[in-house]
This record gives sequence, structure tokens and C-alpha cells, in this order.
Amino acid sequence: MLTPLCKWLKKCQKNKFYPIFTNGRFTPSVFIYSCMKKILLLSIFSIGFGNLSAQNTSYWQQQADYKMELSMDVKTYQYKGKQELVYTNNSPDTLTRVFFHLYNNAFQPGSEMDARIKSIADPDKRMIKSFKVADKETKESRISTLKPNEIGYLKILNFKQDGISANTKTIGTILEVKLAKPILPKQKTTFTLDFDGQVPVQIRRSGRNNSEGVELSMTQWYPKLAEYDFEGWHADPYIGREFYGVWGNFDVKITIDKDYTIGGSGYLQNPNEIGHGYEDKGVTVKHDKKTKNLTWHFLAPNVHDFTWAADKEYIHDTAQVPGGAKLHFFYKNNPDILQNWKNLQPKAVQLMEFFNQNVGKYPYEQYSIIQGGDGGMEYAMCTLISGNGSFAGLFGVTAHEMAHSWFQFLLATNESKHYWMDEGFTSFISDLAENALAEKPSENPLQGSYNGYYFMVNSGKELPQTTHADRHDVNQVYSISAYSKGSVFLSQLGYVIGNENLMKTLRRYYAEFMFKHPTPNDFIRVAEKVSGAELDWYLTDWTQTTNTIDYSIKEVKESGANTTVTLERIGRMPMPIDILVEYNDGTVETFYIPLRMMFAQKENPYPQIKRTVLADWAWAFPTYELTINKNKSDIKTILIDPSQMMADVKQENNVYSTK
Repeated sequence: MLTPLCKWLKKCQKNKFYPIFTNGRFTPSVFIYSCMKKILLLSIFSIGFGNLSAQNTSYWQQQADYKMELSMDVKTYQYKGKQELVYTNNSPDTLTRVFFHLYNNAFQPGSEMDARIKSIADPDKRMIKSFKVADKETKESRISTLKPNEIGYLKILNFKQDGISANTKTIGTILEVKLAKPILPKQKTTFTLDFDGQVPVQIRRSGRNNSEGVELSMTQWYPKLAEYDFEGWHADPYIGREFYGVWGNFDVKITIDKDYTIGGSGYLQNPNEIGHGYEDKGVTVKHDKKTKNLTWHFLAPNVHDFTWAADKEYIHDTAQVPGGAKLHFFYKNNPDILQNWKNLQPKAVQLMEFFNQNVGKYPYEQYSIIQGGDGGMEYAMCTLISGNGSFAGLFGVTAHEMAHSWFQFLLATNESKHYWMDEGFTSFISDLAENALAEKPSENPLQGSYNGYYFMVNSGKELPQTTHADRHDVNQVYSISAYSKGSVFLSQLGYVIGNENLMKTLRRYYAEFMFKHPTPNDFIRVAEKVSGAELDWYLTDWTQTTNTIDYSIKEVKESGANTTVTLERIGRMPMPIDILVEYNDGTVETFYIPLRMMFAQKENPYPQIKRTVLADWAWAFPTYELTINKNKSDIKTILIDPSQMMADVKQENNVYSTK
């Protein structure tokens, strides 16, 4: 924080100004007067699963309804399954082939994922082994050393379309199917197939016997139809990033050893036969000693994935969100973590209430928080997270992964192309939620995102956010671009259009585009409609280039009884400018310079401080002069962007001070 600003802020605090984050509310001005303080109470939208109408009447999306049965051998970690998939072609196109993802195949020596681990500059630490050879540290891909009984695979057998055999070809993690007959627009077809699978040793997300001892983390375990949208097929190989899927209904039956407890997507249809904590109150479930296996029957409506996890030692707890979903918790019976998981449960309820209020209501009836996987990853109606470690870590990963249910599993952008919309928006709202529930809230819980962005800029390795997720040369840069820069996209937009408009935009975006695979343009158009501002420039510069923001106070000089301040735009990216001036007598005022290409101005973010709106600043002019009707000797401090929500990469030139 800049020294002159710190002094001014302390003075404001004495005058009963309040910090920017109060009661979970984010305001991109540094302080607001106490009488203006209010909590943003957001509308809870009534959402039907079948409502797929869009703003554009030409909008369409495909539908994939799955029925699957599988039998798991817990001794060999191999499983056999049958799949019936009814595919509805809602596109205007005639399809002559389809593609399926076979994610398990990534966990084989020589796979593309294996190759990428070896070639990227900073491979994921979870996916490598480190050892010394002749006192020199050597790293190798964990996938490279997998034995035949440790690899993952999915083998497809007996593929038919409406009862007629179709030609299939497995290409790494993709199955290409040449259809027996074309699928015409607005027609349905039924695919049937058998599949043999083997659960890999847990390396990334999916697998068996993870580092915390969870036996089965069954993510991306089945043949999954690739998405076909207005851009065509998205048959991306599984190299290590995230996913894009087709909306549909899942009817899944899992047969497994009766001692295993399952948590995951969907609603269990036979709870009083299964037990394991699912049975109705007052029901006692006893399994015959002769019974070796149980068949769990789940239905998951209108999701684009189905995930489950299983372990013999899971404790299964539940908690009810008032007026909302039932939360399920599955974690190992480990005394070292027991209290953390018990403490998590009321906090998780509060988290879902926060997201319901500040984004929109979660439309499903259950959400499961499951110990498994390799860190934290979102799935349909559930998450798999690491369960050991501190309570702070457990709470933080739960907040982030739960928030993904809104920005990925309900909005479902294409994560390969627009990863920053998923991770960045999730980081933004989960940081606010964590802070709202913290015992000692931070004045700016988003500062970490800004710091990450500045680090990336200074590294010189930044790529535009339009870069495909798999094309990043450095994992660290991908992560910062996705999480930090994606989050700053939102918080800085609050600086541009005002925080109230930002939060209105988020709510309207969710209400209009849930279940619809929105694109970046869909979001920015909502922001334009809410704010009345033209914002194409913002989306273009921030996401499609590596242009930076850098404004400076170039000169402050006397001009008779007035003072002339010359500002300079050094960075390529334009912005509207807030300026705060503090005088030696202790008074302050602000000036606002609209950005010409925005064709709008935001409301005064400091309503208790006098603001003067100046003439706009056009991008082509590198400098701008403003006149302050005071002598230069009366001025103590001049500061560009007192909120520090504008991601100016060189803030030391944003201040003029007499000291």
C-alpha cells in the first residue's frame, strides 16, 4: 500500500469510514461511508431443468441421456460396463460420425499425457517422481513407470447404433465412431456398447489408492460423448487440463462389494436397500451375510458428467442447507482429521447459502463433499478433495470447489478454450465467501489474485487468455492466467462499471445462461446491458492480448492560482480513471475521467466525497491534462485509483506527494 494513501486511509477510519469488504460485500472503492453500508441481497431464481431457452432464438445444444451398469472387482480394480446412450441432435447439421472421450487411456506409458509431463518446463509435482542418480536430482513421469496392472484403460466392445454395428477407432483418449447411418437435424439415435475398464494407480484426479488411502476415485471413468456445438466437435485429447461435456440425464447402477460406501453425483434410488448412511430416518438396514455385493442405483438429472468415489472406511455425514440442498460428507475414519471434517459441515452450509444469495440458487437437491482425488476438483453435484491437513486448507478447498458448481457445472463454459471464466470467476466468488465467513476478514481478499497477475506480467511469460489450455508452455503461467487474471477480470470490471453493476451482472449472467455453455461474449454482453457501457474493448484487451495497464502522474505544475496535472497512459490497455486529491487542510475530493470508447460513466464509488466528472479521455491521446482549482502548495497528495482495483502494473508512478 502506498504511504500517502495509508495515512489518508487511517484518517478516514477515524471518521468512521469502513473497509471495502463488510459482511461479505465487495465494493471496489477503498472506503464507503458507514451510512451507505448495505448488504447486497441477491435474487434467488426459480430454475427448471428443462428451461433451455436462450436470448438468441437460434441457440441450440445437444442432449445425451445415459443408462449405464457396471460391476467393480475391488481386488483387481477392473470393471465391466454396459452403456445405452440416447443422443439428440439439436443442431442444424447432419452428423456422420461422433467422438467419445476415453480418459482412462491417458494413464499409460507413451500417452500424450505422459509425453507432456516430460516436455513441459514445470511438470505437475503430483505426476512426477524425483530421485537422485550420482548425486544429481532426476525427475521422471509417474505414468512412464506404470505396470500393466497399474495403468488405466477403457476398451470399447460391441458398439451399435440403433442395433446396427458401427465402425470404431481408438486414438489415444478418443474413440472415433463412423456412424451406421447419419443423424439428421432434430433426430435421435441410440448407441449401445460394452466397455472394460481398469482403474489406474492414482496420479491425476482419477485413480485408486490415493495418497490419503482412499481406494476408488472414479472420475471420468466411462466412455463419455464429446461435445458438438456451434463451433463443431470438441474431441480434445486428455493431456491434463479440464473438461467440456454434453448436458443429459444419467441413470447409473454400480455393483460393488457391500462393505464399500459410495458418494458422488445424483440421487440414490434405493437408500433403504443400501444403507451406508443413506437410509430413511428410523430405518435399520441389515445385509444378509451371504450377500457379497450391493447394486447402487443413482439418477442424476441434467448434468454433463457422473462421478463417484468409494471406500470401506468412509464416514458418511449429512447437513441441510435451509431451503436448499442436503449436503453429504464422505471422509476416512481417521482420528487425526475427524474434528476438521465435523467443523467443516456447518461452514459448508454457510458457503452454499452465500453462493445461493450472491450468484443464484443451486438447483439440485444434493451436493457431496468427498475425500478423494489429488487436491480438489469439481464434478456434477459433488467434489473430490484432499481431506488431511489443516482446517483452513480443508475449508479453502471446499469453498473453491463448491463455487465451481455455479461457474462450471451449471454454466459449463468450454474449459479448454475459456478456462479463465471457470477458474477465475470461481476464485473471485470463493475468495469473497471465505472472507465473509472468516473470523478476521481481510480488507481485500482479492489482493492475492492481483499479486499473482503482477508476478506473471513481470515474468515475461504471459500468453493471451485465448490460448488453448493445453498450449501453455509453463504450468505456473497457465494457473495464474486462469485463477488470478481470471479473478481480476471480474474485480477490475467492478472498478470499471461499479460494484453494484458487477454483482447484478453476475446474477443475471447465471440466471440467463445456466445450462447453456456461455462464451466470453455472452458474459460481456450481459455486463453491457446491466451497466449501459460499451465493454468490447475491456474483453478484447484483457483476454485476447497481453496488453497491460500503466498510468502515471507525469507532471504537477502551478498555473496561476490553479494547478495543472498531466497524466500519461504508458500501457496499451485503456481504462477510465479515478483520482483522489488530499489537501493540506485535511479535505479530499475526487475526479473521474471517463474512457471515451466506453460511452458511459460509473456511479460515484465514494458518495460522501465530492466528485468532479471531467471530459473523457480518448485512447489515441497519450496524455491528459486536468486542472485543480487550488494552488500547488495546498496539495498534499494526488493519487490515481485509490481503490487499487485497477491492475496497474507500475503503481509507484500513480502518486504525487509533497513528501
